[in-house]
Amino acid sequence: MNKYPSWLNFLVLTILLAGILFALPNIYGSAPAVQIADKEGAEVLPDELDSFVRIVENSGVTPEAAYMKDGRVVIRFASVNDQAAASALLRENYARTHGVATTLAPRLPEWMRNLGLSPMSLGLDLRGGVYVLLEVDMQTAVNKRLELYQEDFDDRLRDARIRHRVDLADGVITVRLSSDEDVETSREIIRDADADVIISDGADGRSLRIRMTDAQVQERQNLAIEQNITTLRNRVNELGVAEPIVQRQGVDRIVVQLPGVQDPTELDKILTATATLEFRLVDQTGNEAGSRSYPGRGSEPSAILKRKVIASGDQIIDAESGFSEGQPAVFIKLDAAGGESMLDTTQNNLNKPMSTVFIETSRETTIRNGEQQVRTVKTEEIINTATIRGVFKNNFQITGLTPGEARDLALLLRAGALAAPVYKIDERTIGPSLGQDNIERGFKAITIGFLAVIVFMAIYYRWFGMIANIALFSNLVFIVALLSMLQASLTLPGIAGIVLTVGMAVDANVLIFERIREEIASGVAPQAAINSGYEKALSSIADANITTLIAAVVLFAFGTGPIKGFAITLSLGIITSMFTAIVGTRSVVNLVFGGRRVESLPV
Repeated sequence: MNKYPSWLNFLVLTILLAGILFALPNIYGSAPAVQIADKEGAEVLPDELDSFVRIVENSGVTPEAAYMKDGRVVIRFASVNDQAAASALLRENYARTHGVATTLAPRLPEWMRNLGLSPMSLGLDLRGGVYVLLEVDMQTAVNKRLELYQEDFDDRLRDARIRHRVDLADGVITVRLSSDEDVETSREIIRDADADVIISDGADGRSLRIRMTDAQVQERQNLAIEQNITTLRNRVNELGVAEPIVQRQGVDRIVVQLPGVQDPTELDKILTATATLEFRLVDQTGNEAGSRSYPGRGSEPSAILKRKVIASGDQIIDAESGFSEGQPAVFIKLDAAGGESMLDTTQNNLNKPMSTVFIETSRETTIRNGEQQVRTVKTEEIINTATIRGVFKNNFQITGLTPGEARDLALLLRAGALAAPVYKIDERTIGPSLGQDNIERGFKAITIGFLAVIVFMAIYYRWFGMIANIALFSNLVFIVALLSMLQASLTLPGIAGIVLTVGMAVDANVLIFERIREEIASGVAPQAAINSGYEKALSSIADANITTLIAAVVLFAFGTGPIKGFAITLSLGIITSMFTAIVGTRSVVNLVFGGRRVESLPV
């Protein structure tokens, strides 16, 4: 009685050794490092790794290690001074083609890196950095789509030689026609353009009202969130921040976490900036439908510009700031579609003026009747008007900006335009000293809780208590191993989850040992008492842990930020504690007491 088959003991031992192996990287600590990534997203080649190291070594700085990780180069240094010198040197030589970011890299032996092992990642509250919560202006995202519809319907009706006027207001496009006979023809033209939009007749019988379906609105909003996340990642990469976290939170919010960043001033300007460009022809007659007046910036004169956009910021694939004839300039490269549009425009409009419109969206808060009201303000200004002297396509330059504006605009255009404006609603900066203090306090809490439980179990349950303590230590190893395997971030609430798990893990053994005591008190033989204790306590342990696990899963599913961190460690701790408390301790008890005659049990 009370003997596990050899294969089961071997399995328990194998799982324990695997847990130790995956948890081991966490004891080595970390060192200052530089991370280098290709700006185009391609993997860095091994030859490039050698050239990076060579440049650093030639400057008199000796790296501790240099290796590839996830298609990027990581170069580790012995000190922060070496890291700063190497980072500045690499940025100077590779700024145009590679992103260079300072970071921390684990001091792992090469054999561990070759096995793909890595320590668990630390959350912002333990590592230090900047946390920003952004809200996406969903209505603007929908309005942008409606404006494209408006322009498309206008072009199609004009091509069909139907007299009309297209207006957009309150999310509804109204097509006003001059003749009742054109209503059905116009309806078919609009239906051909997009079969999903909702078309209804206007009250006057000579107009059509078009609006997007709820599904289209939802799709457009989701696309705006996804594009904004991609754009924000690109902007963060341009700033040279390693291991950023940019993810969706809820319906219309985006969380940005930037480890190691301590000055959020420059970050705010880059993250929330909505600056972009549009290129339009000047309406020299002032009579074209849809043309309107745009103010000039500074000394630039205002002008009436045509409604049709030749190219816009989302068609720009590269932009660099510099100087042209002594003036700050942005050198622009368009994608294929934008290049073709620019080529067609310049071919057909030689010696005609074309303007560059600088567009920026901001949020204005006012107090009216004691209530706070927020509205979106869109600023559109002409920064440059030039006469088309020759034919050009993908590459050209614009002027009319200050050096700082040219630099920031080039960065924003390279990273891509936001699909909808974003506004900061929360920001927190956590210093590295506070993060280290959180780590030390968290470690102290785990240590005190762990030691208190160990002492209690050893005194109250004697040798069985020591077996439970071995299981408790194994449980901590498994939690760390799983966090390392999953690369889930350990946060301060996560540490609280581990402390809670320490108490819950030993609770299962308390139930088992009390059952064994009851059986012995009833006169049951020791071997039968062990078997009965584990069997009878199993249902109570399973019920308690499963209900807690359900609560943890719900917290993870519906919680955000710190709540998710707590839920992750709690869930992992419940799973590992059931294994160590039931299977692990039973395996050790069977090895020590099973298969032989026992007169009494030290429990």
